[in-house]
Amino acid sequence: MSTKKFFPALVLTAAALAACGGGAAAPASSSPPAASPAASAAASAKPAGSAAASAKPAASGPASAKPAVSPASGKLVTSFSELYEGQTPVWVTQDAGIFKQNGLNVEQDYIASSNVIAALVSGQVAVAQGGGSEALSAAAGGADLVVIGNIVPVYPYVLEVAKDVTSVADLKGKKIGVSSFGSASDIATRVALKKVGINPDKDVSIIPVGSSTNRSAALASGAIQGGMDQPPSSYKLEQLGLHPLFDMASLKLPTVNNGIVVQRAWLNSHRDIAQKYVDSIVQGIARSKKDQPFAAQTLAKYMKLSDTSAATKAVAYADANLFPSSPDIKLDGFTDSVAVLSAKNPNVKNFDVNKIIDNSLVQSAVQRGLAK
Repeated sequence: MSTKKFFPALVLTAAALAACGGGAAAPASSSPPAASPAASAAASAKPAGSAAASAKPAASGPASAKPAVSPASGKLVTSFSELYEGQTPVWVTQDAGIFKQNGLNVEQDYIASSNVIAALVSGQVAVAQGGGSEALSAAAGGADLVVIGNIVPVYPYVLEVAKDVTSVADLKGKKIGVSSFGSASDIATRVALKKVGINPDKDVSIIPVGSSTNRSAALASGAIQGGMDQPPSSYKLEQLGLHPLFDMASLKLPTVNNGIVVQRAWLNSHRDIAQKYVDSIVQGIARSKKDQPFAAQTLAKYMKLSDTSAATKAVAYADANLFPSSPDIKLDGFTDSVAVLSAKNPNVKNFDVNKIIDNSLVQSAVQRGLAK
């Protein structure tokens, strides 16, 4: 994976999204996408939205000049917002050649946290894999987006905390890291803290650090004392002496954690391509579940893990707790996002969430037996 800079078009779009309120997308800059939570403390000090890297060698010239679908090559430019186990089925779909089998030439770029929606809105990518809260906030602000699938319909996190935090009461006064305000990790953190009796606006300091990778690094360095993490990076944090205070994934609370998001205009004009993409993802989920060794190998590759046992454990955990065979979108997956974002963004409060949900592509794929 090499770094890729996103030029002024993305920065301006991110600023426009931020003006919409709620899931504010921070201006993008570049940083290495190393997944190790033992990264230097400097990584934890990077501003929100700092990571923007490509899953393939970066093309020359501004990224904003690259069309999301190239007529000449047939390349479909997509993006994912987190380096985590929830992305495994998409990586498996790529590395198993499923996209190619379905006639797609897919490029996958890593664009951290809510910046992925800015890239989608600006037309730099055709498909974004990211949090439903970011998509909702942008749609409420005027972006005509559609969520056409949801690979991770529950919160995938455990709350990792420092050694001296031995109880919920010990969280008071501590710094808790999130990717960015209004992001999936921010929503999850606020929901979880409220459930255990902690007021996220008064009892702790919520600190945006830019991405899950940066959050892991900030936890490892002690820059923050708590934060949502997930396997396999949470395993490494625990080796460093941190420990999980509670496991959100076990609660099976509904959310849209890794949604498939597109612009409505693009969907209307490229529905055949969108269907092939969803077909491929449904097949990729099935392949991940059937072939966990290959899924673990793929996860280790993309997250640059030398510990294959951690990848194997993470894949088994994710298959058991995260991935549905039919990745359709449930309305209640947006309930927490609406509740949290509405407090600061009246546009979200009055927004009809049904407008951004389209399950027809997933339903078609499942009806044709692709989930088996």
